[in-house]
Amino acid sequence: MAAEFDIILFGATGFTGKLVTEYLAHRDPDRLRWAIAGRAANKLAAVRDELAIDVPVVIADSDDPAALEAMCRRATVIISTVGPYQLHGSKLIAACAATGTAYVDLCGEPAWMRQMIDAHHDEAQRSGARIVFSCGFDSIPFDLGVMTLQEAALARFGTPVPRIKARVRRMKGGFSGGTAASLKATLAAGARQPSLFGLLSDPFALTPGHAGPHQPSGLLPEFDATLQSWVAPFIMAPINTKNVHRTNFLLGQRWGDLVYDEMVVAGLGDLGKAAADALAKLNPFAGDKGPKSGEGPSKEERDAGHFDILFAGLMPDGTRIDAVVTGDSDPGYGCTSKMLAESALCLLHDVEAAGGIWTPGAIMGAPLCDRLIARAGMTFTAG
Repeated sequence: MAAEFDIILFGATGFTGKLVTEYLAHRDPDRLRWAIAGRAANKLAAVRDELAIDVPVVIADSDDPAALEAMCRRATVIISTVGPYQLHGSKLIAACAATGTAYVDLCGEPAWMRQMIDAHHDEAQRSGARIVFSCGFDSIPFDLGVMTLQEAALARFGTPVPRIKARVRRMKGGFSGGTAASLKATLAAGARQPSLFGLLSDPFALTPGHAGPHQPSGLLPEFDATLQSWVAPFIMAPINTKNVHRTNFLLGQRWGDLVYDEMVVAGLGDLGKAAADALAKLNPFAGDKGPKSGEGPSKEERDAGHFDILFAGLMPDGTRIDAVVTGDSDPGYGCTSKMLAESALCLLHDVEAAGGIWTPGAIMGAPLCDRLIARAGMTFTAG
């Protein structure tokens, strides 16, 4: 029997939740059966009034298992923007796994993700729940960028490339307040439970039972001979790299023993070295820096954002093949809200897959790329 709603958006009153609500309201209003959800009816009503939309409201609290399960039974796909997920997401994952409900979120919290994989992957396989973490800037551009490059390599060489360097060449726009809150929650959890830092530092933390080849740490500035440029650490690399390796793992190691890292391009010569050193010391989330959870930039600021990421693939003989991923709005808000919404729609309309805890690349791959090119202002090219 079809669910009452195609999609329920849980967390519609937050900053990113409102952006996703606005996007869905204009995406396909005549065909999409959807609702917004949260714990406060008055705040959900205020969102409807602010956006001038007529959409049903579902009341559920992230700490109420019965309400969460009842919400899940009413939807085909749940979108969750209620983070940090390690504080507010565990009971919802349990409810989705129990009811066979599909799920997407923006999670960039690898220790919690591993805990959820260990606790609920088998149950999700049994129930048919397709659970997909990290459907925003972390980690879709990187996950699908590697996939785009490897598919081009397989077509050209008949084999995947064993070494990929992801290099953020340009990025304008900030990280979301939710990302900052998640990072701080992760560090606090590590202080309480030091064993979590082992997961955080392990590139294969999300591939239970599988450990691949040694990976570059990406923690220090270096001169990249492939690009002939200085590069600096990229703050989102610790989650993105884990998701890329999980995608390869879920695809049966389709890309072999991949060595993969992510860095920011700093520039040439002494100026490039100085820029790389400065970037290595910069923490946009330190102290009170960065947006607070629930805050974010104006529409004009979001529209002015963009990103450009190069993926350089190297064969053992030095032959190089590249892919490029771009986005035309702020990565932490504008592009992220579109990626999250289109991921939910992709699960709804395009993907017939078994249950389990997936990555965007492993379960959606090319259909999601097509959606993001057509609808989200992104490009994926290889050659």
